[in-house]
Amino acid sequence: MDTESSKASQYQEKVESKFRNLGKGKYGRIIKMARTPTREEYKKTIAITGLGIVILGALGFLIMWLMTYVPQYF
Repeated sequence: MDTESSKASQYQEKVESKFRNLGKGKYGRIIKMARTPTREEYKKTIAITGLGIVILGALGFLIMWLMTYVPQYF
């Protein structure tokens, strides 16, 4: 039982030390500058992502259609 609790406390210390150094490593500056997007930024992101999904879906449908109907003519 003692070894299990010592392993657990070592693991807990390891995790806590990683979180303590979170803002001090090579990504610390980015994390400090990060902020929650505004409603307008969020709407633009959703619109652009949705447009990309629609374009990829249409391209996939076009390829499927071409592979289904065009080979009959050759």
